[in-house]
Amino acid sequence: MAAVPGGRRSGPAAGARFFCTAGRGLEPFLMREVRSRLAATQVEYISGKVFFTTCSDLNMLKKLKSAERLFLLIKKQLPFNVSSVSKGKILNEMQRLTNDDPESWLNAISIWKNLLELDAKKVKLSQKNANPLKRKVGENDIIAKKLKTEQMQEIQENKECQLEKQIEEETLEQGNFTTKRDKSQEELQNDVVEAVGTHNQNDLTFRVSCRCSGAIARTFTAQEVGRVIGIALTKQFGWKADLRNPNLEIFIHLSDIYSVVGIPVFRVPLASRAYIKTAGLRSTIAWAMASLAEIKAGAVVLDPMCGLGTILLEAAKEWPNCHCLQKVSILLFPIFHLGKSLS
Repeated sequence: MAAVPGGRRSGPAAGARFFCTAGRGLEPFLMREVRSRLAATQVEYISGKVFFTTCSDLNMLKKLKSAERLFLLIKKQLPFNVSSVSKGKILNEMQRLTNDDPESWLNAISIWKNLLELDAKKVKLSQKNANPLKRKVGENDIIAKKLKTEQMQEIQENKECQLEKQIEEETLEQGNFTTKRDKSQEELQNDVVEAVGTHNQNDLTFRVSCRCSGAIARTFTAQEVGRVIGIALTKQFGWKADLRNPNLEIFIHLSDIYSVVGIPVFRVPLASRAYIKTAGLRSTIAWAMASLAEIKAGAVVLDPMCGLGTILLEAAKEWPNCHCLQKVSILLFPIFHLGKSLS
């Protein structure tokens, strides 16, 4: 996978090739969303997946609502022919996924590392912006103590020198504490950045996640495919396998239509919404249904039989200027009375 030459480069993943998994029937919604939200180009889809190129950063990528998971694309190629080829030859072809084009793997790893470094820098900046607020609180405390000492000086003039010494000592202690605290926070931030920076090729740990469907699933198990790809990666790049806590996860999907290899950008799926506490209708479907309503600012969104209210939650989150109603009280007595009088 190579970055698209030319054009505007606004971030570490400028011109990077991604793909998202989507529920069946949601591919058109996802294609429209990546075009409008990410200004994506080269948008195409196959069943269950949408491929696109974008210059957007992680914050924008996280806003995708109709996608299940987001991956950085390493390879996309035709499926393996398992009908007329022996099992050993198919295993050799699987190993060629890593051996034939190692540059595509190295480019993808470079983009992946840049994404992590950029995210770590943003965390560091946000913590730095929070530090002045803490210092202001400390300064306000010092000012309050000085006012108290001035009042004490009017009442007890004889203890003026002692109070000033106490205030100076407290101020020095507070200054030492804040500097130590700032240093400890900076050390933690540097550790995060260094942890990303030290992911050299030989230091990487990885895990292979496989999904097989169609004819190849009847010939190989996902564990067999993962073992073959894992051995090939270790031989090619010197990475170490770690199934429990790897630095890098490799996702492979082999089917009768395509063979796709990618890196998950986020550990948590995009479809997992933090604001949805109780599972109900799938969040991606709820967002798609709300988008069909073409909600405008100031509109009233009514869902009288909403259940857990997933559609309203998606509408309120995506269009905060609309008014969402969970149910409407309907007075049935006049209707019942009118029907009784007619009878």
